[in-house]
Amino acid sequence: DLLDPERLIQCPLVKHHWIRARRFPYHLVKCKESNPEIAKKLATCPFNARHLVPQADLSKHIMKCNDKAFVEQDVVSRSSESSQEQLNNGSTWQAPPSAEDWET
Repeated sequence: DLLDPERLIQCPLVKHHWIRARRFPYHLVKCKESNPEIAKKLATCPFNARHLVPQADLSKHIMKCNDKAFVEQDVVSRSSESSQEQLNNGSTWQAPPSAEDWET
């Protein structure tokens, strides 16, 4: 969609609706409100909210969704950044010496 915002996309709710890519997210919200019975039968992809598929086909869609790779890549890069930050920001705190002597 970022490459061609003028590209036409078919609405998953009403097949005769063709919407420009730049307007598609807005159309989905409005079309769901206008067609609640159809919307109930569709499930939203966890990787891209613009992907509405029949509920029975959601697991199959998840397995082949192109946006899944982007999310997985983002999760991996964030976890590696987090572990690198922990290494770089290692704590230098040390416990203060204790005046207690448990032996006495």
